[in-house]
Amino acid sequence: MCINRANMYMDTRMQTSTNVKRNKHFILNQKKLERAKKILGASTETETVELALERVITEAERDKTARAAHDRFVRSMVDGGLQLEDVFGRLND
Repeated sequence: MCINRANMYMDTRMQTSTNVKRNKHFILNQKKLERAKKILGASTETETVELALERVITEAERDKTARAAHDRFVRSMVDGGLQLEDVFGRLND
């Protein structure tokens, strides 16, 4: 890690850690940010964004796992001779 004195921020390009942090600038809705901060129990706006990102990533991973388990279950039932009606048209995907 080195400090770029011209811009006075930490330059993380030289870090090899998987948890690299970079300086970002966003224009966000302040009321939404405050609501999220309260809901997440965060103490700072940065922590709020970090926690929200972590929740989105975790939720996406859970959805992927649940969808795969559901697909395996349905396919095993169909392969076992159970008659299912594909009312949503998703079994052939």
